[in-house]
Amino acid sequence: MKLIANDYEAKYVFKILREWTDLTQEQLAQELNMSIHGLKKYENGQNRFFFETIIEICKNHGITITFEKKM
Repeated sequence: MKLIANDYEAKYVFKILREWTDLTQEQLAQELNMSIHGLKKYENGQNRFFFETIIEICKNHGITITFEKKM
């Protein structure tokens, strides 16, 4: 499956990545050592998340991040 992140708001990218992990919000929050309330704020756009968080999720679940520059 491929995701073109530029086509989405950051909150949707975060939610899609969580769904790709096949984890519930509670499970991913626990994996990231954060509260479920904090994770929900990421997914509804109330809080911004660090790119390091995305990298951690991807590394833990076999998801590849690729940047492509169009010429």
